[in-house]
Amino acid sequence: MRQARPILSVLLTAAALLVLMQSYIYLRDGQMAQWLRALLAIIWGVGGLMLLFTLASNVVEQFSPRWKRRLVPILFVGPAVAIVIWYLALPAVRTLVASLYDAKGEQFVGLANYIYAFTSREMLLSFRNNFLFWLIFATLSSVIVGLVIAVMADRTNPLFEKICKAIIFMPMAISMVGASVIWRFMYEYRPAGASQIGLLNAIVVAFGGEPQAWLMQQPWNNLFLIVIMVWLQSGYAMVILSAAIKGVPVELNEAGRIDGASEVQLFFKITLPNIWGAVVTVATTIMLATLKIFDIVQSMTGGNFGTQVIANVQYTQMFRQFNYGRAAAVAIVLLLAVLPVMYYNLRQFNKRTEAF
Repeated sequence: MRQARPILSVLLTAAALLVLMQSYIYLRDGQMAQWLRALLAIIWGVGGLMLLFTLASNVVEQFSPRWKRRLVPILFVGPAVAIVIWYLALPAVRTLVASLYDAKGEQFVGLANYIYAFTSREMLLSFRNNFLFWLIFATLSSVIVGLVIAVMADRTNPLFEKICKAIIFMPMAISMVGASVIWRFMYEYRPAGASQIGLLNAIVVAFGGEPQAWLMQQPWNNLFLIVIMVWLQSGYAMVILSAAIKGVPVELNEAGRIDGASEVQLFFKITLPNIWGAVVTVATTIMLATLKIFDIVQSMTGGNFGTQVIANVQYTQMFRQFNYGRAAAVAIVLLLAVLPVMYYNLRQFNKRTEAF
């Protein structure tokens, strides 16, 4: 009976895997209502995988402790590693290969697409916008605004603090495209004499000024777009930094006040050094978002009027000019720009994990 148990577990696991595969094919190709397909997909995805892992775990339990230690990581981590390889590593390799070919992917052109990526006018403009405007101004502004709000909210009564944080964090629930639509009404321009529906121009005209085409004024239009990013990300920075501030021991601030330190000195000498890890985490996270920025630029200006960014150039080359080789090269350049920030972020995370 004991000898038949491992064989039965293996057969049940194989049968469950076969049923899941056949049901996936049926869900993909079968004729049914969309709501029914979605419902069955949820049941299949969650319940089916739970069943499969349970049966596979029972199979592993039949082995000796030595083999169990070897098989458990493969069973539980292996699928995640396979998904990462299939959906991230392999596409990256395919993109790298595609970047060495021409627009249609037929003729090998070597580094020609990378020469375009580092010498063309639109890419140089994109580098300026991504690294000078978005990476520096958007990151610094978001962190500073979030930090200022977190410090000020921490010094108010709890009820007002909750209301203030809820209002400021609310834009995080809006997508970048949705935020861009909202801010288009802020920057909307109508010729002089016409009724101004844009809030900024309505204020300018109300005080006797001339309406301005805010999104066409180079290079200031990049800063006007960055305001949207700050509006979205400052709530995230505020929440993380506020939690870090509350973790600073009260005794340190009290000791500083007894020694005669001002509130500004307390912040720079006690609070900021104690929350510096959280500041770095928030900054690097926002840096990643700014390096990959696309939605705001595409929705507001389409990359025109000197607002082009790297991801926007990739989109243009891929879906408008159908130059797959150049689009792949730009994608690799963007990946190389993001990797150092990701590495630094992971390194800081590992340091904090080891500290605990």
